[in-house]
Amino acid sequence: MSDETSVQTDGNSRSGVLLARRTVLSGAAGLVCLGAAKAKAAQPQGAVEPPSVVSQPPRAWGEKAGPSYLPDPDVIAIDPSFRDLTYFAAPIRRVWDQGGWLEGPAWSSEGRFLVLSDVIRSRALRYIWETGEITDFRPDGYAANGNCFDFDGRLVVCEDFFRRVVRWEHDGSVKVLADKFEGKGLNSPNDVVPHPDGSLWFTDPGYGTNITEGHADEPGGPTNLDGKIRWNIGRELTGEIGGTKRQSDHVFRIAPDGTLQAVLQEKDLLDPNGLCFSPDYKKLYVVSTPKGPGQKAGGDQVIHVYDVNGSSLTNGRIFADMKLNGAQMNPDGIRVDVFGNLWCGASGPLGLCGVFVFNPAGKLIGRLRLPQGCSNLTFGGPKRDYLFMCAAGSLFVLQVGVQGFAPS
Repeated sequence: MSDETSVQTDGNSRSGVLLARRTVLSGAAGLVCLGAAKAKAAQPQGAVEPPSVVSQPPRAWGEKAGPSYLPDPDVIAIDPSFRDLTYFAAPIRRVWDQGGWLEGPAWSSEGRFLVLSDVIRSRALRYIWETGEITDFRPDGYAANGNCFDFDGRLVVCEDFFRRVVRWEHDGSVKVLADKFEGKGLNSPNDVVPHPDGSLWFTDPGYGTNITEGHADEPGGPTNLDGKIRWNIGRELTGEIGGTKRQSDHVFRIAPDGTLQAVLQEKDLLDPNGLCFSPDYKKLYVVSTPKGPGQKAGGDQVIHVYDVNGSSLTNGRIFADMKLNGAQMNPDGIRVDVFGNLWCGASGPLGLCGVFVFNPAGKLIGRLRLPQGCSNLTFGGPKRDYLFMCAAGSLFVLQVGVQGFAPS
C-alpha cells in the first residue's frame, strides 16, 4: 500500500485547511486559525510540511462540529481517480453516538431506512432517512451482527446469541435458514450477502462465542473449559439456544432449496469476517481478521478474493494486505460500488483507521479518516449515494459521488 506521503496528492494542504477545518465557535478558536495562517505565511517559499495522520486541533463531531470546511481533509485521495468517487461539497458527519458496538448496516430501498445492529447491547436499530432519527427496530436483536436485504426485499439477519441465520418473511414470520452444520451448531454467523440465484453466502467465525457478543460455550467448550460460565442465560427463549460448542470456521452457502454447503473451511481461511461479491458476481471478497475465542491461530488481517464457479470457490489469493505507514490495519466489513471499487472498514492506529477504498485491481486509491475504527459499512439513501459507516458506538455518514452495487 501507499504510505501517508502519497496521500498528499489530494491537494488539501495540511495547515491552512486542517486548522481552519474544525470548530470556530469562539474568538479564541478564531485566533488559533489566524495564528496558524500567519505561521504558514512566514514559512520559506516551497517549504513542505511533514505529513500528519490526525487533524490539529482535533476535529469536533456531532452537535459540536461547527461549520463544515470543504473539501473535507479527512476524505483523502491517494490516487486522482478517487476524486471521481467523492463529492467535494460533502463533509463526513457523525449522526449518532449512543451505541455500544455497531455492526451490520443494511439499506432498505423500499422502506427508505437503514437497519443496523448494536451487538453488545442486543438492539436492532433503524435509521430513518427523512428525519435522521435512530429508533428501535425490534424489541431484542439477539446480539445480531450482519444484516442484508435479499433480492425479494426480505431482511436476513445473523444472530450471534442463537448462533443462526434467520429471514424475516413478508408476512412478519421468521424462518431459520441455518443453525447447524453436519449436526453441530454454528459458531456465530457474522456477515451475509445475497446472490441473484437465490442463494445466501455467510461467514461463521467464533466472535460471538463469548458473553459480550453472544453466549459462551456449554461446559467443556473452548470458551468455557471449566464450566463456570452460565452459558444458557440472558434471553427469555433460552431453550432455543443452539451452537453450544465452537466448531471450525467456515464460509457457507445456503442454496435456494435450503441446503447448507461449506464453500471454505478453516484450513482454507481463518476467521472469515466481512464478505461481498463483485458487480458481475464472478468474484467473492472475504476478510480474514484476528483469531476468535477458542482458537490457537488467527486470521492474517488481509482481504482475500476467490473466483466464483457456481456454488464453489477457486483460485484464492490476496486482494489487499491492509498495510499503511508500516501499520497492519484490521479489516472488517466490505462493500463494492457499481464500478467494482471495494470499500473496507478498518481499525488500527488513530489517524489511520477508518475506510480504505481499493480499485478492482487491488490498488489503494483513497481513504476516509475517522476518529474510531470502522467495523461495517454500506451504501444507502434514495439514490444509494450515501456511505453509512459503523464505528464503535457511532454512526457516520458521507455523501459520495458513486452508488453502491449490492441490494443493501
